[in-house]
Amino acid sequence: MKRLLLILALLGGLASAHADDGIQSRYNFAPPVTGIARDIYDLHTYVMVICVLIFLFVVLWMAIAIIRHRKSIGHQPAQFHESTTVEIIWTVVPFLIVVALAVPATKTVVAMKDTTGAELTIKATGTQWKWGYDYLKGEGEGIAFYSALSTPAAQIGAPGVAPTEARGPNYLIEVDHPLVVPVDTKVRIITTATDVIHSWMVPAFGVKQDAIPGFVRDTWFKAEKVGTYRGQCAELCGKDHAFMPIVVEVKSKEDYRAWVAAKQKELAGAHDDPNKTWTLAELSTRGEQVFKQTCIACHQADGRGIPGSFPALDGSKVVLGPPEQQIRTVLNGVVRDGRQTAMVSWKQLSDTDLAAVITYTKNAWSNHVGVEVQPRDVAALRAAN
Repeated sequence: MKRLLLILALLGGLASAHADDGIQSRYNFAPPVTGIARDIYDLHTYVMVICVLIFLFVVLWMAIAIIRHRKSIGHQPAQFHESTTVEIIWTVVPFLIVVALAVPATKTVVAMKDTTGAELTIKATGTQWKWGYDYLKGEGEGIAFYSALSTPAAQIGAPGVAPTEARGPNYLIEVDHPLVVPVDTKVRIITTATDVIHSWMVPAFGVKQDAIPGFVRDTWFKAEKVGTYRGQCAELCGKDHAFMPIVVEVKSKEDYRAWVAAKQKELAGAHDDPNKTWTLAELSTRGEQVFKQTCIACHQADGRGIPGSFPALDGSKVVLGPPEQQIRTVLNGVVRDGRQTAMVSWKQLSDTDLAAVITYTKNAWSNHVGVEVQPRDVAALRAAN
């Protein structure tokens, strides 16, 4: 009996041991830093206690039946049929258990979907295999950037090739540009996707929302503690599904305002003169960086793609052909039979970045076309679309 009480006390105590117990967080949910995550954690513990009690009750009566009512001691089975009392008990008790589970669960689910009153709205767009963030409403409106895996390839290795660098503490869950939000602020996340279904998930926030092409879904969180919180795409989305992390930096409101000012200044300075004429070398250098950020996952560093899934750019007729055809492909993506293929539209990139990456592919690997595409060429076709 003492052991039973100890187990129940331990299970009940888990709900209040949210954050600082290393062993608990290792074998249980991530320590919650939002009200919703805490409700989910408490609900999980509450349901677990009920399950344990039911399990112990059933095992206890099974043991009594096996030991006291066994045939070897001459016990004779009772003869009865259609017991009204038994039928009432096994109808009423499960009903009460379901009610006891449904009431708190419904309350939590309803709260999870209540995105009203958000102070900051951010659109998270899943694209194989990175996240695009657009600050739509609130302080920081107009800021937009991509967030992609930053773990070096030397730490990852390749099939049959061992990594050449030691793996860091945040292996495969680190990005080049994290999502930044202020503490104690209700943040609404609008999710969608450009290609396949992804899922935006941060366990410490109690958030997991699918991002579906052609649909808009939303969720929210209100982080109560400054820090860095990590998650991953939680929907199988293709070859590099395991390389699509999510990192959210929660800053104090003063630090967040400073970040917004710095980011807006950075984005303003990144706008290029649309009338500037770039050299082939300048475009190729910049285009290589854009290729590594947006194209390398599908078309590979050597430009050979993945046979049967993603076409090669090295020796491609489109790449070696007239610039206009490739510009349209990059701007509009490729649609077959009325459906978007894996080649999605990249019109969210600037004219300079698109011109640079197209120039790079035309002159990289064995593609030595010797032609540069200028930003004004992209701008003209963008306007024509």
